[in-house]
Amino acid sequence: MSSWWRDAVIYQVYIRSFADGNGDGVGDVAGLRSRLPYLAALGVDALWLNPWYASPQVDAGYDVSDYRRLDPLFGTLEDAKALIADAHAHGLRLILDIVPNHTSDQHPWFQEALTAAPGSPARSRYHFRPGRGVDGSEPPTDWPSIFGGPAWTRTVDADGKPGDWFLHLFAPEQPDLNWTNPEVRAEFESILRFWLDLGVDGFRIDVAHGLTKDPAFPDVASTSTGMLDGVAADHPYFDRDETLAIYEGWRRVADSYEGERVFVAEAWVADASRVARYLTPTRLHTAFNFGLLSCPWDATALRTEIEATLGVLAAVGAPATWVLSNHDVIRHATRYGRAQTSLADARRLYGTPVDHALGERRARAAMQLINALPGGTYVYQGEELGLPEVEDLPPEAWQDPSRHHGGHDGPVRDGCRVPLPWSGDAAPFGFSPAGATAAPWLPQPAEWKNRTAAAEEQDPHSTLSHYRALLRIRREWLRRGLGDGTPLEWLAAPSGVLAFRRGEVLCYANLSEAPVALPAGYRVLIGSEAVEGAVLGVDVAVWLVAE
Repeated sequence: MSSWWRDAVIYQVYIRSFADGNGDGVGDVAGLRSRLPYLAALGVDALWLNPWYASPQVDAGYDVSDYRRLDPLFGTLEDAKALIADAHAHGLRLILDIVPNHTSDQHPWFQEALTAAPGSPARSRYHFRPGRGVDGSEPPTDWPSIFGGPAWTRTVDADGKPGDWFLHLFAPEQPDLNWTNPEVRAEFESILRFWLDLGVDGFRIDVAHGLTKDPAFPDVASTSTGMLDGVAADHPYFDRDETLAIYEGWRRVADSYEGERVFVAEAWVADASRVARYLTPTRLHTAFNFGLLSCPWDATALRTEIEATLGVLAAVGAPATWVLSNHDVIRHATRYGRAQTSLADARRLYGTPVDHALGERRARAAMQLINALPGGTYVYQGEELGLPEVEDLPPEAWQDPSRHHGGHDGPVRDGCRVPLPWSGDAAPFGFSPAGATAAPWLPQPAEWKNRTAAAEEQDPHSTLSHYRALLRIRREWLRRGLGDGTPLEWLAAPSGVLAFRRGEVLCYANLSEAPVALPAGYRVLIGSEAVEGAVLGVDVAVWLVAE
């Protein structure tokens, strides 16, 4: 019998934007618990929750001050236990986000390190180093922060004089941990056990390709350092061989529990062959496929990425995962609504006009395509409603911490994090309970009144109805040819068309500029609205089975 995670559909819950249960304008555990029936009806298998741990919220919870306690914004540990039980009662597994590359600067370890002497055991849990130049006034290396500016901040000693510098690849409030320190390794294995003992089903690992650093601390010079750009081998702080041994220890922890507890890697690395190194049977289970997410809406590019991913992962026995959007990237319904459609294009063209009808049509086709592929898939909250990126948020509403650091001029990530619309004709669209006086933490567009879950549930042609039908049919057919173990066979097709067979199911996705004829002797399993007679329209996809 196939392991559940090999072909699961996993729904990403960006908890602060999912549902507000207490009326303070921020999503929380109470709100999520109230919407579990909606998620079960959608047809997903598991939920992945972005960080809910105690945090100063400098980086929306990715700056953790206590890994064993919930932030009061979201609830209490008792609320967490109730959610785990409720999710399981609805047939949903729960995957937590774990942040091992760095802590908050408010974490007790780092507070202790700041008051400790240079070279002390407390400081050895992080990366403290003397500066260069006159009086150590220059950073130890030229490493840049992902959020802009240098990746080093100088401390002040007890006597008031400038002291050593500490490393933070992200915000200064997120100091990097030193994973050569045995205390760090033991602490995180203990944290894993804490949550596994409470019944969670696994962890998504933030910056999984990070953690270890070159002990020589060389300058990076012209080496690529962008978080979302992939990195070359032998990088001083990303995708290093030493990181893999850490996950072998984590895998032993997970394998000691019943019920197939799993790890999912967020690994922005050079290519699929580098991702595969993380996914051997003694390391992690799955990893996000950022290659496909970054692809343009182009048949050749998508097929090349699909073939490369399946080929490389088959060699290590790992399943593929297919993802189109998440909390860090521009929503694919918007990316696909422009003439240039790659992720890089979306960053460059941020704020320019979008054909929303085209983007939504392509987004549905992409979802249908990836769910016919071997492996598992991800749904980022709101994509089932066809939500576009909100690219016109006023600067005074921005919350993305990267905007607060020098040299960062990329798109704000807030546009994909706007709170979900559930019902009603005006904000907060059911995101907060009736009578709540606090506005949602990010403003919702007025036109979302036509995008609420309640409105789309009444429309058999809505994106929500399409997702529900697609995931229901996918689940029904997993045992008849769409399971992870069934290979993909490419079929002959016109230029610009992706066509393949998985068991009894044929998938056709038309990315060309003209309608195409479908093979005779088949009926439409899903996607009938895209077919006129035996002709498939443009920018749509269909599943077929024999008559």
